[in-house]
Amino acid sequence: QIAALAFMVPLGLSNAATARVGIAVGRQDQAALVRAGQAAVIITTVFALSAALPMLLIPEVLIGGWLAEGDPNAADVVAIAVPLLWVAACFQLVDGLQVIGVGLLRGLKDIRIPMLIAVFSYWAAGVPIALLLGFIAGLGGVGIWSGLAAGLSFAAVLLIWRFFREARDPAI
Repeated sequence: QIAALAFMVPLGLSNAATARVGIAVGRQDQAALVRAGQAAVIITTVFALSAALPMLLIPEVLIGGWLAEGDPNAADVVAIAVPLLWVAACFQLVDGLQVIGVGLLRGLKDIRIPMLIAVFSYWAAGVPIALLLGFIAGLGGVGIWSGLAAGLSFAAVLLIWRFFREARDPAI
């Protein structure tokens, strides 16, 4: 829930990026198109890192907000949740950047290739890494979520790379 709450800001930024890119395309303003992409990536990166900091620095406090006072299982829950929250902190950056990448490309009316990038990133990269880390390496839930973060990393890099490559096209 903590990670999902933090993700709402990059999700909103993604929608704004779609609109800004679409307006720049409509005006045939390549400079504004590139600026919209740069601004979206920078703002998302700053926010995601800011959201990740409390997850890294005070995970017990954040987790404690979700537990009932006096719960006899609280210590066990915290022991399981802290490493997962550390993965979620890393997750913030790559998940935010992949959703921004999707939003930027949506503004270019590019939806087919991003779908293929997502399929590759999650199924060909993320799932095998999750299985390897979670089950073969014995990391359990932390390994599975780390594999998902790896898939998101592939998607983030490929989607943002595609946007900036497409944004340089003089046909826009």
